[in-house]
Amino acid sequence: MTTKERYEKVLQWFEDNVPEPATELHYDSPFHLLLAVILSAQCTDKRVNLVTPALFEAFPDPESLAAATEEQVFPFIKSVTFPNNKTRHILRAARILVEEFGSEMPSDIDGLMKLPGVGRKTANVMLAVVWNKAAMAVDTHVFRVSNRIGLTLNSKTPLATEKTLMTYIPADKVSRAHHWLILHGRYVCKARKPDCLNCGIAPFCKTFSGK
Repeated sequence: MTTKERYEKVLQWFEDNVPEPATELHYDSPFHLLLAVILSAQCTDKRVNLVTPALFEAFPDPESLAAATEEQVFPFIKSVTFPNNKTRHILRAARILVEEFGSEMPSDIDGLMKLPGVGRKTANVMLAVVWNKAAMAVDTHVFRVSNRIGLTLNSKTPLATEKTLMTYIPADKVSRAHHWLILHGRYVCKARKPDCLNCGIAPFCKTFSGK
């Protein structure tokens, strides 16, 4: 099976079986999605979704968060991973949004990456989810699944994986493919015990089929 054929078969299976994938993070505005994604670094979406309702209610917009102190914000997110760093990140991000972007969320990767706590992955999540742009956020699931099923071959870095995926995935499918690969890695193609016998793309998987 050629790489092009593998991509076509994998993407078609997802298209047929998971036509409308979506982020599992809860949010009600681009600003709140930004906070949720920052908080989700090395933390589960489930945990983040437990703490964000109260955080969002207390700080509905960049202005309200920008005016807060670390002592006011920390109690809301103390149960997520690295709460001290993330408290500082979301406060500084809110202040930069207010001061440099007029409280409007930037819609380009360079603008987004000016915000503390926002690396390339987080910026790409925002571009894909909020603006449905052809942006591929490579987290641990996307990186692992892509290598395992053969969409990438011995990719060494998330950026290398991103570039390969962007080369083969049609632009109109990239934002959905981001979710397809994350959800597949989270629930089927798990790190330690991939559920190959119940995997719909197993016939097209390089590791499982050997082709």
